[in-house]
Amino acid sequence: MRDAFAAALTEAAARDERLCLVLADLGVGVFDDFERLAPERIFNAGIAEQAMVGVAAGLAQAGRRAVAYSIAPFIASRAHDQVRVDVAAGAANVTLVGVGGGVAYGYLGLTHHAIEDLATMRAMPNMTVLAPCDPADARGATLAALSLDGPVYLRLGKNGEPPLLAPGTSFRIGRATRVRHGRDLTLASTGPILASAIGAAELLARDGIDAAVLHLGTVKPLDTDAIDEALADTGMILTVEEHSVIGGLGGAIAEHAAQTGAGRVVRAGFPDRFVHEVGGRDHILARHGLDAAGVAARALSALGVEPPRSSPVGAGGLR
Repeated sequence: MRDAFAAALTEAAARDERLCLVLADLGVGVFDDFERLAPERIFNAGIAEQAMVGVAAGLAQAGRRAVAYSIAPFIASRAHDQVRVDVAAGAANVTLVGVGGGVAYGYLGLTHHAIEDLATMRAMPNMTVLAPCDPADARGATLAALSLDGPVYLRLGKNGEPPLLAPGTSFRIGRATRVRHGRDLTLASTGPILASAIGAAELLARDGIDAAVLHLGTVKPLDTDAIDEALADTGMILTVEEHSVIGGLGGAIAEHAAQTGAGRVVRAGFPDRFVHEVGGRDHILARHGLDAAGVAARALSALGVEPPRSSPVGAGGLR
């Protein structure tokens, strides 16, 4: 996803001479093509994320379209005040890119986890929040973000994410993508954890449960029409996210459902505590029931169905 973003950014910079990139001593080698194209439009603020966001906001106020890029918790948490005051309050044309969302940097511990960034950014007035799921989706989200006026938070994985959406699927801000049809419940996810939702739907099918899968590449503005349709079709949404259960996609959908009374929403994500496990992303997701088997087990529990002991869901279960 990171390389797909860098390629799309360079493509956009070739068309728009206003586009500038601001870094915080990160991305060595990732943006070589951008630097060759426009060396005068790339700036390194050093290990100073607050300054990076301030520089990006200043460039935007001077008529440029700025992109600020860093590891997700550093741009969403460390530079929170600058994002709030310099970018969001003035509705500046700044795209804030957080790489390694969720627990992509699992081996580096909780300082490098981003499990509250969606909540932080979603609560920010004027902010659009995007979380694509695979490299092609990341490319589409990047180009969409750079064509939008106002602040955007673009949450990426790292690299190596598999393709998850059908070839040719377009990214549209504020529009969800139906990945799979179903009648018994809807698994709604955002970001690369879509892989767990798809895998869970496949496991549930072995137990006779027909699960729809919905990918929300935009967390804000939320596609409420797609949510209403999913609740009308299946009666229940299980949200799946690489984020705290508080304030992210699950929170957004639950808030909407509470206002409309349209159906039941169950949230699967990290509990209200820091993730102290150290290990690879897959290991941490599995430990918290956010791999395919864990999500499928949560779905069966929400439906009140006891999985057969021979089932892969029954064998895996919640950890």
